[in-house]
Amino acid sequence: MGRTLADKLWDAHVVRAVTGEPDLLYIDLHLLHEVNTPQAFDGLRAAGRTVRRPELTLATEDHATPTDDLRKPIADPVAREYLDLIRRNCAEFGIELYSLGAGRRGIVHVIGPELGLTQPGMTIACCDSHTTTHGAFGTLAFGIGTSQVEHVLATQTLPLDRPETMRITIDGRLPAGTTAKDLILAVIAQIGTAGAQGYVVEFGGEAIRALSMEGRMTVCNMSVEAGARAGIIAPDDTTIDYLRGRPYAPTAFEQEAEYWRTLVSDPDAVFGKEVHVDATRVAPTVSWGTNPAQSAPLSAAVPDPADMLDPSDRAAAERALSYMGLTPGTPLRDLAIDVVFVGSCTNGRIEDLRAAADVLRGRTVSAGVAMLVMPGSETVRQQAIAEGLLDVFTGAGAELRHSGCSMCVALNEDRIGPGLRAASTNNRNFEGRQGPGARTHLVSPAVAAATAVAGHLAAPTDLEV
Repeated sequence: MGRTLADKLWDAHVVRAVTGEPDLLYIDLHLLHEVNTPQAFDGLRAAGRTVRRPELTLATEDHATPTDDLRKPIADPVAREYLDLIRRNCAEFGIELYSLGAGRRGIVHVIGPELGLTQPGMTIACCDSHTTTHGAFGTLAFGIGTSQVEHVLATQTLPLDRPETMRITIDGRLPAGTTAKDLILAVIAQIGTAGAQGYVVEFGGEAIRALSMEGRMTVCNMSVEAGARAGIIAPDDTTIDYLRGRPYAPTAFEQEAEYWRTLVSDPDAVFGKEVHVDATRVAPTVSWGTNPAQSAPLSAAVPDPADMLDPSDRAAAERALSYMGLTPGTPLRDLAIDVVFVGSCTNGRIEDLRAAADVLRGRTVSAGVAMLVMPGSETVRQQAIAEGLLDVFTGAGAELRHSGCSMCVALNEDRIGPGLRAASTNNRNFEGRQGPGARTHLVSPAVAAATAVAGHLAAPTDLEV
């Protein structure tokens, strides 16, 4: 029987396998940020341990960092402590850290790929659930907890139970005007937030092959929102072209590229679960509830929980509509928006900023709407400035800030006020995710920009009428 790509990568990294115990996997790259790591370093000190392979570890400041003025003192005492701790810990244990002001600093899942640190065939671990992003390059990438962070720091290995494998095949091509963000929201709406629970999900099919690397990263980034342990896409020429010339790309690049092209599932590989999605039926999509599965085409109306057959779905929808302040039957396009956020590890790459700028060019953000654009890294920010996107954003009335997680997780000063409604390109719309009482609608960068101009949920085509 043939093997899946996930199984091949798993087997290649097993250090120790004992029946009845988790496999011990070697970790090629360990990424850190300032949140969820202080206790891991405390554990190392208490046990008298060092970091086993500091050269395979990279830290960045992203979750609690300010985005408006990097020179001013950090006002939030919790954020300030997070940053102080990671700086002291990295200095003590010999780990490279990209601090505020560093030209390569940015969101951990943006800088790994753009630096070429993320490469096909690797195992990658990080104290963040959206580590699944890196699977777009044909890697096994896992989000891990604090105790696991300590284990990787001390041993460069990670004990894990082998997950089952699942394949999601996206048949056909996406229609014009739809994006990777619309696609993954539609997939999650189809299979649910537990539809991939515990699986390593391999995405394939014509629509996936047609995506850019930025689009593939968006898909794998949000695979965790369907419960996936990891998301993965087999590397191809698109992957190789993206990595060529990156700062940490292999010296013998073409030789490595030949190996990367072999990283595919065997034709007769058997997956534990198969799902098919028709890409031709995907439209601009927006979330209406408080989890990413509660999403619908922008052309739809707020659903009526009474129409839902499953009692748990009905109860979840009733709670969501109460929190979101929505009435069943209201057209989604009628929902007025107070805040628009473009950014996050889901949609903070240069392609995403270009998509938003293309919609804003020659237009103005609606009165009463605040639009913030957060590049995923300082490299992305500088590229946006070089391409003239700063002028587009400021000319339209939007603000381009410095890189960071910002409103995606609301651990710094960037928060949405209670009761305010936001169109956001981040990955989660949980209650309070973007601030206590904030109401979040997940959208693509293009829909976010069109919404900022219209003042209500809208697609770019709505502005042309």
